[in-house]
Parts: sequence; structure tokens; C-alpha cells
Amino acid sequence: MKQIQMIGLLILISSGLLVAQEQAPYSTISKKTMEGFMDKRFGMFIHWGPVTLRGTEIGWSRNHGVTQNDYDSLYKKFDPVSFDADAWVKTARDAGMKYLTITAKHHDGFCLWPTAYTAYNIMNTPYKKDVVGALAKACKKYNIKFCIYYTVLDWYDRRYPLHNDGNAVPDPKADMQQFIQYMKNQLTELVTNYHPYMLWFDGNWEAPWTAAHGREIYDFLRKLDPEVIINNRLGKGTHEVMGPATTGDYATPEQKIGGINMTDPWESCITLCKQWAWKPNDAMKSLEQCIRTLASTAGGNGNLLLNIGPMPDGRIEDRQVVRLREMGNWLKKYGASIYATKGGPFPPDSVRAFTRKGNKIYIHLFKKPAGPLKVPAIPGLKVKKAYFMQGGKIPFRLEQEQIILPLPEQLPDENDSVLVLEMDKHTETVPLIRN
Repeated sequence: MKQIQMIGLLILISSGLLVAQEQAPYSTISKKTMEGFMDKRFGMFIHWGPVTLRGTEIGWSRNHGVTQNDYDSLYKKFDPVSFDADAWVKTARDAGMKYLTITAKHHDGFCLWPTAYTAYNIMNTPYKKDVVGALAKACKKYNIKFCIYYTVLDWYDRRYPLHNDGNAVPDPKADMQQFIQYMKNQLTELVTNYHPYMLWFDGNWEAPWTAAHGREIYDFLRKLDPEVIINNRLGKGTHEVMGPATTGDYATPEQKIGGINMTDPWESCITLCKQWAWKPNDAMKSLEQCIRTLASTAGGNGNLLLNIGPMPDGRIEDRQVVRLREMGNWLKKYGASIYATKGGPFPPDSVRAFTRKGNKIYIHLFKKPAGPLKVPAIPGLKVKKAYFMQGGKIPFRLEQEQIILPLPEQLPDENDSVLVLEMDKHTETVPLIRN
């Protein structure tokens, strides 16, 4: 009887493990690779293509604001004679960014590289030069990790069942198996020719794209390159967090700062202006917004992928270049509080964010409190020293389980003043403390 009970218990345990495995995100990337990615903290997203000739949103404006015939013919006039891959990558480097992601193919189906599998590509424009290849080369030259955006839907290709034309009924002439093979062919080109550090997928919300398709592509890519990083938009489920429907290696909250997560890697993609692709006189975020977004993202233990939209002639707007350079200047002073840090041990809020590394806790102050700064004491850790980065020492005392820090009348930086607490022990293993 005991033997039967033991067998039953083992079956239950095994079943529980199986359920747990089935509910976990589908990812086989190494922990070391993901830790290296998360240490970078800050990257550049670039949405660009023939649609810049109309100044409307990339992909989405096809059949919505720009007629299909007009949209699909724009490539015949696309001649970005001022495109300079080195200038783009140097802009990213000067901003303090560590990786760059280009929309090699967006939902409109147009390809920025000389693919052998469709004529709808950069070589059939007046420009006739490989944009993806030029950026890959420039990123290698300037030690920026090169990454590629590639959508899983394609409204231009008739093999894909939906065309963003208001018809929700799948095209009966479409063939998803042929389309999947088309994707594999193009992804083979991209991975073998340009060796991207990361692949940023998109478009997985449409019904023709299934979870099975996502796993098939993920496994296919793993055979091409076991260590290429893949975002979570290959499977189904929400982009914001990793879940049982996830296929991919990290979460991708969009146009918002993700919630603090000390377990699953994540990256917020947020636009510098309002539109993803270039738009004349588009409203641009202030330096304060940009720096605080970066600090709050790092404080939540995530990366920030900040998007720019170059102009039709290939140049990045001067004002965007200036804003990015301003961020880079801030990072030259305070980068140690962002790069290769962990979020926490307290969640970020509208007033402050916390990051940590080794025995240091960095407090990003966005606003000066009415009185002294008060931080909850951390069980098992003691403050040895407190000071502003690029500034002087700050007195401190422990009072009623709070660290009390009197602040000067004027904070050192109007956008984000970084205060350092040097502790007597390592800080990164401290569990998250909810205020």
C-alpha cells in the first residue's frame, strides 16, 4: 500500500512540474547572455522607410491616411541621399546608448536590405544601397550592439491573410505555410549576413499568427544562432510581462515604463517624439522627461529602447540629435548609476527611483522633498557614507527605522540628482522592499 501511495505521490509531483514547465515562458537563452543585455540599459530604436515621404506613421498608415496604391509606390521615390550610417551610430554612442535596433521590415513589408525573396526592397529604390548592412558595419566600428526589428505580419505580401484594409476576413488565397517559409528565408539572410545581437519581433496579435508559429520560428532561430536574443512578440499573450503564452526572452512594454520586476528581463520601447516614424514638427519630449524615464526604467530593473524617426533624406533631425547628446552628457556624469545596475531595493515613483550595484544604492531624486529625504532602513545593512555623485558628502542619521538625509537648498541637477548610499554589505541580493 505504501508503495502505491509513493508512486501516486511521484506522479502528482511529476504532473506539477510538468504544469509549471508548460506555464513558464518559452525561452532557451542563456542567463549569462540575458544578464549582458540587461546591463546595457539604454538602446536606440529606429523606425524608418519610404513612408517618411508622407510623414505618417510607419506601416499603420497604409490604407489609413495613405491609400494603398500610394503607400505601396512610395519606394519608387525613396532616395535618402543624406543617409550616413556612421552619423546615426555616433549619435547613439554620444547619447550613451549601448545598442541600436533598426526596422529592417515593418508591417508594410518593405525591406531595408537586398533580400532575395521579394522585389519590395531597398535595391529597387533610387537609393539602391543596403541600409541594414551599413548600420551593422557602423555598429561594429563604434562598439554598439546591432539589433534588427522584423515583424511577423506583412500586409503587403499576399501570402499573409490580412492586409490592414478593413477586411477582417482572412484572404482565402493566402498561404501561411508559404509565408512562414518566406520568413525563414529572410531571417536566415538577416542572421547569417548581419549577425544581429538581438531580434525584435512585432505583430503577433493578429489571428493568423499562432503560438505554434512563434515556437517554430523561435526554434528555427536557435539553430541559426543559439545566443541571438529574441523579444517576447513571437508567441501570444501580453507584451508587458512574461507569461505562459510567451515565446521569447524578455518582455516589451510599449510607450510606458514597465513595472518593477526583479525576476523577468524587460525593455520599455518609448518614442522620443509622439510618432514612431518621422513627422514634421512632431512634439518632442523634454530632457527632463527623457532622463527621468531612463532612471525610472533602470529603477524598475528594465532597459529603455528610445525611438527616433529619421527624415526622408536620411538625416536625424538636429533637435533630436541635440536632445540625445544632452542625455549622453548626463550619462557621462551619472552613468555608473544606470549601466550594469539592478533596480530597487525600493520601487520607483514620481519623485525618485533607486538602482544598486555592489555595496552602493543610488537614489535618483527628481524633486526635492519638503524636509529631509527619508528612506526606509534596509534590514541587515548599515549606511557607511552618503554623498551626491559629482558632489559633496551628505550627513545622515538613523531614526525610527528610517535613514534621514538633510539636503541642500539646491539639488545638483535639475533633471535627476543622484545620491549615493555606501552600505557595509552587498546590496544586489536584498529582496525588493515595498514602501
